[in-house]
Amino acid sequence: MKPASGNQGLLPKLAASLRSNEGALPRYLDWLEARFDALEPGIHAYLGEADRFSRLRQEAEHLLTEYENADLRPAMFGLPVGVKDIFHVTGFETRAGSRLPGEILKGEQAESVSRLRQAGVLICGKTVTTEFAYFAPGPTTNPHNVEHTPGGSSSGSAAAVASGLAPLALGTQTIGSINRPAAFCGTVGFKPSSGRLSTRGVIPLSPSLDHVGFFTPDAGSAAWAAAVLLEENTPTAPAQGQLRFAIPVGDYLDHAENEGRQHFAMIISELRAAGHTVVEIPCMPDFEVIVARHQLILAAECAQVHAAWFEAYAEYYHPKTRTLIERGQAILSADLEQALPGRQALRTYLEGLMDEHNVAAWITPSAPGPAPRGLESTGDPVMNLPWTQGGLPSVTLPSGYSSSGLPLGLQVIARFGQDGSLLEWAQSLEPILNFQPIHGLDECLEEIT
Repeated sequence: MKPASGNQGLLPKLAASLRSNEGALPRYLDWLEARFDALEPGIHAYLGEADRFSRLRQEAEHLLTEYENADLRPAMFGLPVGVKDIFHVTGFETRAGSRLPGEILKGEQAESVSRLRQAGVLICGKTVTTEFAYFAPGPTTNPHNVEHTPGGSSSGSAAAVASGLAPLALGTQTIGSINRPAAFCGTVGFKPSSGRLSTRGVIPLSPSLDHVGFFTPDAGSAAWAAAVLLEENTPTAPAQGQLRFAIPVGDYLDHAENEGRQHFAMIISELRAAGHTVVEIPCMPDFEVIVARHQLILAAECAQVHAAWFEAYAEYYHPKTRTLIERGQAILSADLEQALPGRQALRTYLEGLMDEHNVAAWITPSAPGPAPRGLESTGDPVMNLPWTQGGLPSVTLPSGYSSSGLPLGLQVIARFGQDGSLLEWAQSLEPILNFQPIHGLDECLEEIT
């Protein structure tokens, strides 16, 4: 995919500094270690690792030696990346947030991780995930208020990027595990079109619904990272000028909470004031059927993925995961086969409405409201579910704060395969939104350059 015009964003600026400035990488690791010391004990974005920064400095020295000529350094030279702990990474154990024996979860390095390593990244560490990317939470807290959930299942990845503990982190989404935690934590979360980022080397939850995506500090960074990670080149529509957006009104949108709806209405007013057109389209009158189909596919396929492990280690599973697997075991193969074509039917329906009303993208709240208090739940992914089921590309943009000071997000969804255009549009929308991040990367750039 062609990088976004101008490569605007903190991530490409940081990468350029690390490639061209000989002292930038050691200084950045010093800054990052100090930030870890200050924030990570309260956030718990990462799995614990003894001597993390000794390892990172050794790997950085190796990179500097291997690429002594700065002109030959790869695009992501020296960038520390967080990786959700359902991705296999050479040199790191995979535990998937579970109590199952680590030796049975081993696998070949994820293709997405290999792409990043070829681009020159450092693996900052494994980030916390809910158990097997479902709903049983880990210890990660919300970096804006540690008494609130960061969302899930990509909890650690979202919290790490939002708090400046990584400039880029990999995650997955089967219902809402990128877009929701991005909204709760106040960072950009990008879920590509289904299949655009390989799931090979990732422990699946539901192979028909799983997506690999990532978190970045801003939309320009997401477009830049997508140019490295996505598997196919696709043309992008220009971001210049006004766009035409659609709101899917009906049962789906009614799942937003009062504060979420009020904030969304304010964003719509701001988009219109900036010259964009926003139209309301009655949509998904069968929304509860869509939800039921999603849950059927997820449960049935999860039971298939875990069949051998669950037979041997059922008592090791969290009750939430165990309940999902047991529900899936009771689903007939014929019922699963009947449900699967509904994914394409939903995509065709949603894109048909877009064509009929001549809109570029759907816009919705990324979550019903701000992150709920407590760590027992990761929040409701209902606002993300239909777009994930249809395999459409979606991006969460931080769009402001709730009355209690927690982030809120705008979800933008394009047609299948329009990933590049979606990220171009996201960059044009970002300046309209009122959000002040806490990652500190802008100050970091001033310190290391």
